[in-house]
Amino acid sequence: MAKTTPNLDSTDRRILRALQRDGRLPVVALAEQVGLSPTPCQRRVRRLEETGIIARYAAVLDPVRVGLPIQAFVQVALTSHAEEVTTGFHKALASRPEVLAAWAMSGEMDYLLHVLAADFEAYAEFSLKALLRMPGVKETRSSFVLTALKPPGDVPV
Repeated sequence: MAKTTPNLDSTDRRILRALQRDGRLPVVALAEQVGLSPTPCQRRVRRLEETGIIARYAAVLDPVRVGLPIQAFVQVALTSHAEEVTTGFHKALASRPEVLAAWAMSGEMDYLLHVLAADFEAYAEFSLKALLRMPGVKETRSSFVLTALKPPGDVPV
């Protein structure tokens, strides 16, 4: 069943754009930016949080500055789509901190992983000793990021 999307008016959208730029904005400053008084602004933010439109707040880190300059996108094909295989793969994947994000995909490969590593040796260690040994992994294809032309940004609201 599809999730219903609450109606977002122009004020909600201004709030979301402002919070994507700076999630630490005090309510008073946010209210001023979007043209509301603090109390109604806080109510709107709370509603956006409760409905899950604002999923969480986080600091955006630079992987290079924390010692993880190698980024790879890895396509993974499984041997089977049986529940025990996919469940085992999901569980093994969840325990790996170098996997920044993972998506189930349509098409030739079953999953796309975004992986960070300190160097190529660390990536090889992950790939050969962890990823290829995960339940059901049949094949992987790795592509390494050379430069970020347009890094992940704001959701257009």
